[in-house]
Amino acid sequence: MQTPPRATTSQGFRGNLLLFSGSSNPAFAARVAGHLGRDLSRVRLGRFRDGEVRLQIQDNVRGADVFVIQSTCPPVHENLMELLLMVDALKRASAARINAVVPYYGYGRQDRKDRPRVPISAKLVADLLSVAGVHRMITMELHAGQIQGFFDIPVDHLYAAPVMLGYLGASELDRVILVSPDAGGVERARLFGKRLGVGIAVMDKRRGEDNEVETIHVVGEVRDRTAVIVDDIVDSAGTLMRAAGALREAGARRVLAICTHPVLSGSAAERIRRGPIERVIVGDTIPLSAATRAAGDKIEVLSVASLFARAIESVHGETSVSSLFV
Repeated sequence: MQTPPRATTSQGFRGNLLLFSGSSNPAFAARVAGHLGRDLSRVRLGRFRDGEVRLQIQDNVRGADVFVIQSTCPPVHENLMELLLMVDALKRASAARINAVVPYYGYGRQDRKDRPRVPISAKLVADLLSVAGVHRMITMELHAGQIQGFFDIPVDHLYAAPVMLGYLGASELDRVILVSPDAGGVERARLFGKRLGVGIAVMDKRRGEDNEVETIHVVGEVRDRTAVIVDDIVDSAGTLMRAAGALREAGARRVLAICTHPVLSGSAAERIRRGPIERVIVGDTIPLSAATRAAGDKIEVLSVASLFARAIESVHGETSVSSLFV
């Protein structure tokens, strides 16, 4: 795993900077703390016999600028409730400011009413965090940019592009073309393409009545190119493998993918291992499960912890974080 340079802290906010971690991704939280040159503060986490979350903040937080690092990744409900309860405990312990650092924002895929009688889950979770007492949200690669507007608090929306572009630049890939897996991801692919000085292609997906992808067509010239699919999430990897197959059929010489959040549910790792893709590069916003070993060396993890460390440093120091938005 690549480790970017360490950040240094500044003191703009009046309260002390304290870092807490939930149980969703403690290794990531430790990496963020390491970049900041700080230790994680203490919290006792457990479960009652019926499975309810039980926790206690063990350090004094009165008047502090607190950052709680917790992805709402699987098990989604437990991690989300754990985050909400930790925020409530910090609020009742008189923390001056509570910042939720949520590298992966679960429930982000239902962001609008695209059919009758469905919830807007992304908005509901935003409301829950605000009501619990979060003053500010720091997250990365929301499934849809408009989710930022669901919050009534400031949201710092980070992108993995600095880390991923650094990887691509150092890999010396030949004749690269960036590929958006759908129309909604064109902006992301265009950003990468602009920074690398290469063109883009788009996958045209046709869905059946059950919303499953039936056919995929490539819009753009990928023959004899190194096609790099750019997406925010890899979940079941089914559509990703179909896209990789379509690119191969269209004449792409090599196919890679960059997906910030490795949800990798079910048999995703096995699909990747067997699929027509050379490598899937992911961030460390979600910890990889033991099941992902089925993919062998086809999954490569790059750490985005330094980007979150810089965001935390800027929020605490009350300086601009705009350089992290591109």
